[in-house]
Amino acid sequence: MPATAAESQFDELGGLYEDVADWPFRRDIELPAVLHSLGDLTQSDVLDFGCGAGLYSRLLVERGARRVVGHDTSEGMLRDARRREAKEPRGIEYVSQLTPALAHQFDVVLSVYVLPYVATRDGLQQMCVSMARMLRPGGRLLALPLHPDHAPHPDYYAAYGLRLVSDAPHVEGRPVRLELRARGVEADVSAYYWSRGALEEALRSAGFGPVFWANPWPPGLARVEDAPPALHAYLRRPHAAMLDCRLARVSG
Repeated sequence: MPATAAESQFDELGGLYEDVADWPFRRDIELPAVLHSLGDLTQSDVLDFGCGAGLYSRLLVERGARRVVGHDTSEGMLRDARRREAKEPRGIEYVSQLTPALAHQFDVVLSVYVLPYVATRDGLQQMCVSMARMLRPGGRLLALPLHPDHAPHPDYYAAYGLRLVSDAPHVEGRPVRLELRARGVEADVSAYYWSRGALEEALRSAGFGPVFWANPWPPGLARVEDAPPALHAYLRRPHAAMLDCRLARVSG
């Protein structure tokens, strides 16, 4: 099946996305915040939904997850992930399709920077249903969408290697262009803005219970002023949020 525009825009970005993991806001804020929130995974089967080149999948194994499956619809990203797995085997399965055999097989679904790439409310709900279907009863979803209250000025995040450009910031369903700038490499990615209300409605319709929101925050950091000064602006107004919820009813 040919890739959609939303999928194909990532096919050549695997290397860049791996490089971005070393940017200070990800290395020092996002990654430790997500891994701390996930906690002990030693008895957990985890689906990395939208795994890209497998960064989080590999970290999940390092955190002791019992089973890790990485799912992505971008064949380019999966090629990179599988290449790394072949070179350094960790037992990660990478799949492009969520088959019925995978339904209800996971305790945790991690979904980092996936929800912003859905262009319609129907698509948003369908994606949430797909994630819910993978979980066992009471299973947990931890997702990082575009922050509903992200700074509207395009240059607010320029010091962190990205710009968020929109002709109508914070308007439901409007396109947002993510301009990524990493070590001389430039890439633009098309995303969409979804409010708290839209995201919570889609999750609730998919069978999830109450949604808990948080800003990415490094464990052990007491206040913004204790972080390196270069991270202060991002900590005060991050471009991504963390939403956390559990499956209240099993999807078919």
